[in-house]
Amino acid sequence: MQYKAYTIANFRNLPQASSLSEEQLRDIEIVGSVFPFRVNNYVADRLIDWSRVPEDPMFIATFPQKEMLVPKDYRAMAQLFQTGADRDAIHNAANQIRLRLNPHPAGQQEYNTPIFEGKHLNGVQHKYRQTILLFPQHGQNCHAFCTFCFRWPQFTGLEELKIASSANHDISAYIAKHPEITDVLITGGDPLIMKTRMLEKYIEPLLSPELSNIRAIRIGTRTLTYWPYRFLTDDDSGELLKLFQRIRKSGKHLAFMAQFNHPVELETDEVREAIAKIQDAGAIIRTQSPLLRHINADPHIWAEMWQKQVSLNCIPYYMFIARNTGAQHYFSVPLVEAWQIYKQAYQSVSGLCRTVRGPSMSCLPGKIQVTGVHDVCGEKVIGLQMLQGRNPDWVRRPFFAEYDGNATWYTDLKPAFGEKGFFFTEELEQILDPGEFETGFE
Repeated sequence: MQYKAYTIANFRNLPQASSLSEEQLRDIEIVGSVFPFRVNNYVADRLIDWSRVPEDPMFIATFPQKEMLVPKDYRAMAQLFQTGADRDAIHNAANQIRLRLNPHPAGQQEYNTPIFEGKHLNGVQHKYRQTILLFPQHGQNCHAFCTFCFRWPQFTGLEELKIASSANHDISAYIAKHPEITDVLITGGDPLIMKTRMLEKYIEPLLSPELSNIRAIRIGTRTLTYWPYRFLTDDDSGELLKLFQRIRKSGKHLAFMAQFNHPVELETDEVREAIAKIQDAGAIIRTQSPLLRHINADPHIWAEMWQKQVSLNCIPYYMFIARNTGAQHYFSVPLVEAWQIYKQAYQSVSGLCRTVRGPSMSCLPGKIQVTGVHDVCGEKVIGLQMLQGRNPDWVRRPFFAEYDGNATWYTDLKPAFGEKGFFFTEELEQILDPGEFETGFE
């Protein structure tokens, strides 16, 4: 299949667009002027069930929905379109909305960028001791955009919101000076949007003897879902698989961090063939997804998805909570409901599927997991623990919040038992000081 992309500029040319009403097309245009929109012919032809639109989960996952904007913002943007405002006026209004939507959640721009030799190491994040994230400059795009993506600012054209790095000596030198770093996660965007020869520029230095502390290379990608031909028929697909083999022969673990949000994404012949080729090249595929209203907020969907993944020799890894950015109000599920969905799905599958961790929030202090609803000394509380933390000593320490069936993020919660803060609150303030930080009980 030859790749064809459709953006807000040409989406009406998509053959299936004729099945949409003029109102639906206009809503896509209005909301797509704020949130990035890109879809391709594989998604449109093979994943979306157009007979179920607009309720089809893959349609919602890729096409902007009216409710992704709060009513006030939708009305403001619609008014500009109705009055024939010029492109600059629409762009400026969109930017004002974007800046109010917490474009860089969890302090990823303010607090995760390391300083090396007196300057910020742009395009790198080092939040957890053993793992750094690398954002290749040429990988800040995707084969298609998810409507719920927490990294949506990467694609808006606002350069001040973009995280990107060139392949340079400073990154290798930083890793060499931090022997505690064992894992590099190459992410984006989607690093596999790059040609193999460009990806090699970022990976080859990680294979050098000087960086022997690196034991695992992770590639965070949505390519299996949105363009499996990257591993099948693209003109450098063979070179890409050889690169994977070279990583393995170097002695590094190669973790392919795939995101699947719905069972339908695992059902095409193309994705199954691509999965087999990646595994034959020596990579271990781990799967993860956010829990999303309108797309997969159902334990039966999750159980089916985990079972299909295991049948394809993939390892279920994470169920995430939709991050507090962008259209969170549209996609989010309350934390208590998320735990119930996770529990019901977990209980209905065998042990081979129970490698998945969740529901987990990737937030300012770390990865906070909801462990359940408990009765402690007559008080109904929500149990929590950290799977990762800015301070490693925080990991696996249980803590409790007052029961709140409507809370969708940890900042909505209050510490249980009359405590003024969670156990990490004071230390987190010290770590982040000076500067503002995310807290729900100032």
